[in-house]
Amino acid sequence: MNLVKRIKGPTPKFFRVLRNIGLALAAIGGTILTSPVALPVIIGSIGGYIAVVGGVLSAVSQLTSSYEENPNHVQDDDE
Repeated sequence: MNLVKRIKGPTPKFFRVLRNIGLALAAIGGTILTSPVALPVIIGSIGGYIAVVGGVLSAVSQLTSSYEENPNHVQDDDE
């Protein structure tokens, strides 16, 4: 399975939920990082980590596909 088929394939429900959680974490982390109030350095660091974790979780969940190949299909070298 190539990347285009994986992206276009249907995403299972579990990973759609994880994707939404990741988007929420990225939004929370971004909000903490861009806060107009002076926050302690540790809070800013945690906000950065939350944003990165949320982004990675969303990206990986989006690329997960429930595509099942035909078990009788012989894979060619050019696929």
